[in-house]
Amino acid sequence: MGCLLYHPRLITPMPACNAMSLAADSANAHRARSTAVPGRRLSVAPMMDCTDRYARYLLRLITQRALLYTEMVPAPAIVHGRVDLFLAFDPTEHPVAVQFGGADPAELATCARWAHRYGYDEVNLNVGCPSDRVQSGRFGACLMAEPWRVADCVAAMAEASPVPVTVKTRIGIDDQDSWEMLTDFVGTVSERGGCDSFAIHARKAWLQGLSPKQNREVPPLDYQRVYQLKQAFPDLEIIINGGITDLDQAERHLECVDGVMIGREAYHNPYMLAEVDRRLFGEHSSVPSRHDILAAYLPFVEAQLQAGAPLSAMSRHLLGLFQGVPGARAWRRHISEHAHKPGAGAEVLRDAAAKVRPHAEAETGAAVTGG
Repeated sequence: MGCLLYHPRLITPMPACNAMSLAADSANAHRARSTAVPGRRLSVAPMMDCTDRYARYLLRLITQRALLYTEMVPAPAIVHGRVDLFLAFDPTEHPVAVQFGGADPAELATCARWAHRYGYDEVNLNVGCPSDRVQSGRFGACLMAEPWRVADCVAAMAEASPVPVTVKTRIGIDDQDSWEMLTDFVGTVSERGGCDSFAIHARKAWLQGLSPKQNREVPPLDYQRVYQLKQAFPDLEIIINGGITDLDQAERHLECVDGVMIGREAYHNPYMLAEVDRRLFGEHSSVPSRHDILAAYLPFVEAQLQAGAPLSAMSRHLLGLFQGVPGARAWRRHISEHAHKPGAGAEVLRDAAAKVRPHAEAETGAAVTGG
């Protein structure tokens, strides 16, 4: 897949910062730090109600190299003291990034300090979520209209912590979706804030009239716009996101950008990630079977049950593990019918797995690549 050629934008000098001025060496130090994070070649997107720590533990059993993201964590939740609830994670999840939602530089600086204390590999600022609840707090996608504020937020986070700071955003909002608007946003956040890594959802967001789900599906994908952005900013790391459903597509995108971020497909069909380490990172380790992954997950499930977590908190992330394999429907049905019951334990998952013939996986092995 060839990349559309585009003449780089000539970046004009930005005026000096006022409220949140940063020295040039601080921005350069931030840029140097951000290149040290592993895994951005392939990452699993932050997804509300999906990428909690139970899901991330499962995904890490499938791929050792992909960068995993938390759900979006609202900055006020951290500032008001609910730190462990939102930031605790298992050390085996590394490399793992936390995404914060907010628009106040001081609050986000506090979040970045906490992220460093907890040991996260990256801090990401959400500038892409279009939900009404997020907009009411004046953060998420609506911040695309305020690039200077985003830059100040990024700069404050970078000053507060040595953890690399990145931004996830879209190609535009509402009728503000011109090439000039996008390049001004990226240029401002990069130059003023010191951010050198952007994950770009290749759709614009409609802030009114569409639900978050519709905003993931209705606005048309424009991958060429993201490719153009990489050509206009060759020194920045550009990660493409949106509508990517298999590793063949990921490899084609990597001809034009630095990394690929996969969202819903990685959650609903997690075994699509089984060959990520081999195909995208050059690893030579063997690919585990779905039954192997489940067997490795069960001790974690039992430990969490012992700690008081309900089985359904973990089993819901397993529903798509056997997608495309004979017996997958029976697997899902058994979990759906039994995991929510009081006292349900790991035996529910073992009984569900018995409904999927172990040799059925070998018969559908081609599903691993998603090609």
